[in-house]
Amino acid sequence: MTLDLRIFTEPQQGATYDDQLAVAQATEKLGFSAFFRSDHYLAMGRDGLPGPTDSWITLAGLARETSTVRLGTLVSSATFRHPGVLAIQVAQVDQMSGGRVELGLGTGWFAAEHRAYGIPFPDKRFGILEEQLAVVTGLWETPVGETFSFSGEHYQVVDSPALPKPTQARIPVLVGGSGARRTPALAAKYGDEYNQSFPALDAIGPRIGVINKALADAGRAPESLVQSVALVAAVGQDEAELARRAAAIGREPAELRGHGIAGTVPEVVDRLKALEADGVQRVYLQVLDLSDLDHLDLIAREVRPQLG
Repeated sequence: MTLDLRIFTEPQQGATYDDQLAVAQATEKLGFSAFFRSDHYLAMGRDGLPGPTDSWITLAGLARETSTVRLGTLVSSATFRHPGVLAIQVAQVDQMSGGRVELGLGTGWFAAEHRAYGIPFPDKRFGILEEQLAVVTGLWETPVGETFSFSGEHYQVVDSPALPKPTQARIPVLVGGSGARRTPALAAKYGDEYNQSFPALDAIGPRIGVINKALADAGRAPESLVQSVALVAAVGQDEAELARRAAAIGREPAELRGHGIAGTVPEVVDRLKALEADGVQRVYLQVLDLSDLDHLDLIAREVRPQLG
């Protein structure tokens, strides 16, 4: 299996729908497998003009303006939407895309964005995430003509018709997080993919081992779960181009080299091959300068062909 490269964006930092559309269409044209975006409502360290765009409204639009690339969130916050509403939204976007949607779901972490838009942010959120995964997948998996009910601490669902159904037989569910026990168990129970977001590079292989143990404990084979990482990307044909791309996102080349998919083309190829040797099957390339479509072209043209 060739290492799967996907494009991942952070539109809350300042991007219109049209900015995202341009990147999504370039992602598709250049042959990357997916366009993913964050699910945030507040910029971090900048003004975020012209303001945030909602992830699932955006993906609904992109579903109609692309044709092959997969679409998803890394990750939606369980604090933002009730699970019944989320199940309807994601299933509808899946229909709109012809079956190209994936759902990443997490606990949420950014307290300031909740305060800024009046969204409750409880101290303990893992139980909310666990029940949301149970409700969302339960609604999707209920056969047509039957009903779904759920009684939990946070959510109660009574005799739901569990409609609409997604186009896909199963929408892939991505679970992430760094917990030592509960997160691996949650990934083993509900996940089609486990994602490490911006991990220390030397922690990636050991974490995959933890997840594989959780899979074994749940009676699942390691190959039944995709292992992925999300890391910032900054690639240059030479040092000058790398420095320009680093400066455009307010970072230093040395720092990016130490924490991401960064450097010249040979360096980046070596980094990706090392990740694959650690057991990584999919890499989300965090692209922070959405105006630099030449960056995507360079990765597609010079990096990806060297990965096998």
